[in-house]
Amino acid sequence: MTKNKKDNSNTIALNKKARHDYFIEQTLEAGLSLQGWEVKSLREGKVQIKESYVILKNNELYLFGSHISPLNTTSSHTDPDPTRTRKLLLNRIEINRLREKITQKGATVVPLKLYWLRGKVKIEIGVAKGKKAYDKRQTIKQKDWQRDKERMLKNHNR
Repeated sequence: MTKNKKDNSNTIALNKKARHDYFIEQTLEAGLSLQGWEVKSLREGKVQIKESYVILKNNELYLFGSHISPLNTTSSHTDPDPTRTRKLLLNRIEINRLREKITQKGATVVPLKLYWLRGKVKIEIGVAKGKKAYDKRQTIKQKDWQRDKERMLKNHNR
């Protein structure tokens, strides 16, 4: 009998597209206000933050565009909305700093990572500026060069 080894990583979801499409200038950890069925779905990994972003409304930050799929076993007395806007939990000073950065031309806030921290769901958000097409090509070139360099060193050390 073999036991299935569970992944020890606390990461629920990554937004790899954000690092490809944006220069991340600053990262910040925030809490996430969730309903019970959403937490259960997160434990199952049924979440997508690829197309989501953070909006500032009434001096509060909200996660917009994320999709948490409800489970089949969700209670029947609740009406799950998979794409509802979820409030980010930050203190006033952090929100004010982010507001200053967002008001700059071309700056936005994107979610980077969703993870567990001491039984709570946390989201890593980043202040980002968009990349141009040539910036993306340059990033790909650098990654390819790093990969080739590691291969050469690995083969050389044999």
